[in-house]
Amino acid sequence: MQKDIKSEVFSWVKSILFALIIVFICNQFLFTPVIVKGKSMEPTYENNDRIVVTKIGKIEHFDMVVFHAPDADKEYIKRVIGLPGDSVEMKKDLLYINGKKYTEPYLKTKKEEIPPEENLTENFTLQNLLGKSKVPNGYLFVMGDNRRDSWDGRRFGFISEESLVGKVEFRFYPLNELGMPQ
Repeated sequence: MQKDIKSEVFSWVKSILFALIIVFICNQFLFTPVIVKGKSMEPTYENNDRIVVTKIGKIEHFDMVVFHAPDADKEYIKRVIGLPGDSVEMKKDLLYINGKKYTEPYLKTKKEEIPPEENLTENFTLQNLLGKSKVPNGYLFVMGDNRRDSWDGRRFGFISEESLVGKVEFRFYPLNELGMPQ
């Protein structure tokens, strides 16, 4: 009888340890949960939203990423605007990447909140903003969706690709907003 109990307890301990190892490996190398702090990505993501970021995959224009802040001891979430080698310019609230105009539908709500004669995003080029005409190799240029209230690449410069925690893949809280990023 005693032997059966010990065997059963050992079996449970073994199963729990195995599960914890799997969770640790997934969290370190595949994906991790993150809590959004602040309002720089509103309305796409609100303060205290819970998201999952993946640590694998290629980063592309307009992906949302979480990274270690270059100017603080915390993590930021922003949208990738410039990849290595890109030139980026904002002119009259229109985004140009390598001379090609891009629409930013995720800014629609914020643009509707301001007078029509005002710009949501100030005019800039990477050259006049950061002193470089293109995003350097190994770096990204990021901006928040709440352009008038976002501490982002326009303020702290380029972010190192090595500082990335991961790419936003899924929101799991609040439950009524469950789903993939926009």
